[in-house]
Amino acid sequence: MNSLPENVIISDLIECVNFACIKHKDQRRKDIQRTPYINHPIGVAFILTNEAKVTDLATIKAAILHDTVEDTDTTLEEIENVFGKEVGSIVAEVTDDKSLPKEMRKQLQIEHAPGSSLAAKLVKLADKLYNLRDLERSIPTFWSQQRVQEYFEWSKKVVDGLRGVNCTLENELDKIFARRLKKTDESRSN
Repeated sequence: MNSLPENVIISDLIECVNFACIKHKDQRRKDIQRTPYINHPIGVAFILTNEAKVTDLATIKAAILHDTVEDTDTTLEEIENVFGKEVGSIVAEVTDDKSLPKEMRKQLQIEHAPGSSLAAKLVKLADKLYNLRDLERSIPTFWSQQRVQEYFEWSKKVVDGLRGVNCTLENELDKIFARRLKKTDESRSN
């Protein structure tokens, strides 16, 4: 449990949300509704706190900030300077190197998953859960059914390497994978 006074915890979280809102202000998700991107990191943090019952402040902050380095002009040094070394370290673990080709980044996520810290695994599980739920709700514009299927298959490989840290998140992900498998089997038999 955090030993900080409640008002400090609340202030720290609001600072984090404000930072992420500023950094993601002009970004949109790829769904038909063009949902504001900031909904995603806040949703990942919500999954951690409300479903996974995570109370570690650094993990929750990292969830809110998890895409800032990868998708905005934010640097890891900036995250570390503003939010501390622990948060910076978690964000670094969950950040893809955008200078690498997409397929290599995806393969590295699979390879790095088992050796990730507990906090990074939690953020990644919640991130995958959010993204897969979103994909079930609305397929991004310009995505083919094949691309959707490939995303589910790749996500399962990443999730398999993250297992053993939170039964609730893992069970929710397993339900999604089971629904997808059933849907895939049904479409093949038609």
